[in-house]
Amino acid sequence: MSVKPSIPPVELQASDLPAHCPNPAMPLWSSHPRVYLDLSHGGSATCSYCGTVYTLAPGTVLKAH
Repeated sequence: MSVKPSIPPVELQASDLPAHCPNPAMPLWSSHPRVYLDLSHGGSATCSYCGTVYTLAPGTVLKAH
């Protein structure tokens, strides 16, 4: 039985919004089509392509448009 390594979520600040994946820190080889993530429901989202989890940093306030 293999154990998948646990990758910590990517923590985002208000200045990182709108959130999207792949993020600028990801290597080019792991690139996929850009997906915008909705963090307004619960403060976290998972990329449907690569499974990367994104969360809002504690205290981050989302501003409505």
